[in-house]
Amino acid sequence: MKNCCLSRKNTLYLHSYLIMACMQTLCHLSTLVLEQAKKYGAKPVLNYQDFGSNKWKTITWNKFALRVKQVSNALLNLGIKPQENIGVFSQNTVYSLYTDFGAFGVKVVTIPLYATSSEQQLQYVIGDAGIRLLFVGEQEQYDKAHRVFPLCHTLERIIVFDKAVKFSPGDTNAIYYEDFLKLGENLPRQTEVDALYKEASYDDIANILYTSGTTGDSKGVVLTYEQYNGALVSNGKCVPVGSHDRVINFLPFSHIFERAWTYFALSTGAELIVNTNPHNIQQAMRETHPTCMCAVPRFWEKVYAGVLEKIEKAGSMKKKVFRNALLVGKKHNVDCLARGKRPSPLLAMKYQFYNQTLFKLIRKQLGLDNPHFFPTAGSTVSPVVQEFVQSIGLQMVVGYGLTESTATVSCIHLDKPYTIGSVGRLIDGIQIKFGENDEILLKGPTITPGYYRREALNSEAFDEEGFFRTGDSGYIKNGELFLKERIKDLFKTSNGKYISPQMIESKLLVDKYIDQIAVIADDHKFVSALIIPDYRLLEEYAKEHGIAFGSREDLCNNERIKKMLMERIDTLQQLLANYEKVKRFTLLPKEFSMEAGELTNTLKIKRAILHKNYAREIEEMYKD
Repeated sequence: MKNCCLSRKNTLYLHSYLIMACMQTLCHLSTLVLEQAKKYGAKPVLNYQDFGSNKWKTITWNKFALRVKQVSNALLNLGIKPQENIGVFSQNTVYSLYTDFGAFGVKVVTIPLYATSSEQQLQYVIGDAGIRLLFVGEQEQYDKAHRVFPLCHTLERIIVFDKAVKFSPGDTNAIYYEDFLKLGENLPRQTEVDALYKEASYDDIANILYTSGTTGDSKGVVLTYEQYNGALVSNGKCVPVGSHDRVINFLPFSHIFERAWTYFALSTGAELIVNTNPHNIQQAMRETHPTCMCAVPRFWEKVYAGVLEKIEKAGSMKKKVFRNALLVGKKHNVDCLARGKRPSPLLAMKYQFYNQTLFKLIRKQLGLDNPHFFPTAGSTVSPVVQEFVQSIGLQMVVGYGLTESTATVSCIHLDKPYTIGSVGRLIDGIQIKFGENDEILLKGPTITPGYYRREALNSEAFDEEGFFRTGDSGYIKNGELFLKERIKDLFKTSNGKYISPQMIESKLLVDKYIDQIAVIADDHKFVSALIIPDYRLLEEYAKEHGIAFGSREDLCNNERIKKMLMERIDTLQQLLANYEKVKRFTLLPKEFSMEAGELTNTLKIKRAILHKNYAREIEEMYKD
């Protein structure tokens, strides 16, 4: 009976994949938008808000294609030549997409920069890549670009997306995007553009993405059209996005996960919701009702903590109902469906009741009234959070990838059983082997040919058989890939025990009182941690329990609060080995920040900087 059920399930998913594969348009990225416009015409494709506006607007495929052609023509009019580099320094915006695909049309390379990049980072990338044109988003990006302009000898012009940006007096190097588009109005160079479409090569560079640099200067990862084509083909075989989907862009386009996902969604005819302000993502979701969204685990950790906070404030009867609902959801979605088993009729009936009442309400509050599935990667996913998300009826598709692999290496395949804690099965075309310390090594059509202008580094990045060294360790069990740790981030205590900080951090981040955490252990006799608490919740706790405070410092130094948090930490780390458990911690009164050099643009911890900035606090934790 089990095999019969699994067969029907596989057949159902195979059918949906075949339908999606028929809908997917596979062509060179230089003409993707144009080909989709022929197919979808007046159908909306882009939903967006103007800078500073809260009103949603739409763009059709036809208008998208026209803007792309205008950008191609304008770039030729500014003298940009094939395989020269331009930069995009902005939050997510439809203008970034116009620029990308317009550049692809004339073989020009685009280099996205995080909107939060510092002037130093901006100057470094412009100089390293020899960027000629820089497209910027809002006032903050323009101001930084204007200040570094005299120091960047290859930079010729700044083009500004936001019409509200005020130019510095005497700035003759900047123009607004609308004036840039006028250079391509009426498509004066379209004959040359058409000729370049025919010259498009899969060997050409499409993008150079600079990594966030946790251990040194950023490196430019070369991404070719062949890599993107390989990613579109492989993902098309296992990721069921279609023209009926509404995909919201939450992560920045400068992140390979969002960028590759966006190109893939466009190839399937899906509609994009371009979210410009990442801080307003939950409001944007409630207003636009997406069916899909790629996210990092921290997003779902906050969702989990937010829901539990509301339940904790409910009455005892509501708490009991919610706990029972979660138990039913886990049995139905995790223990049965995820493992390829059919739920019993009674379990299915119970789940259907909760799914149409409590879970439906939770999803509606998130703006996910019609959820399809949600790719999640970028760091370790807590099994507790994954089980919660799955239990309330949201299909989290956990995966693993790198910038160097054009995002996806592996992901959950919905037509096959999967295990909570794995990062799914390899996508088609990826070859894998394991090296020293179980390091994951990769080869395939989506793997980068190397780092931009870094020959010495490239010789180290690949082994003698051409496999890329990821720096991550893992193993395969029953066809699923499991990650162990980031090899370079492994800590060795003074007692000789190896510690994986990310694993410990992911377990503790699910606590509602913990907003950020950095585990300390290297060359120390036990594990400790620097913790940034959720100050709002901590203040509420203090008021409810009669704890007087006048500042964040008072809260962080209060012994009753530290005792409470230590008890919660001990509960979360019960299953850890004794040498892995956090024994002491320090609560900090200010967040880790990019400005202090403590976080990368993708919010990864720069551990060496934290050790330097908090040397005194760390030393105090190890005093006897």
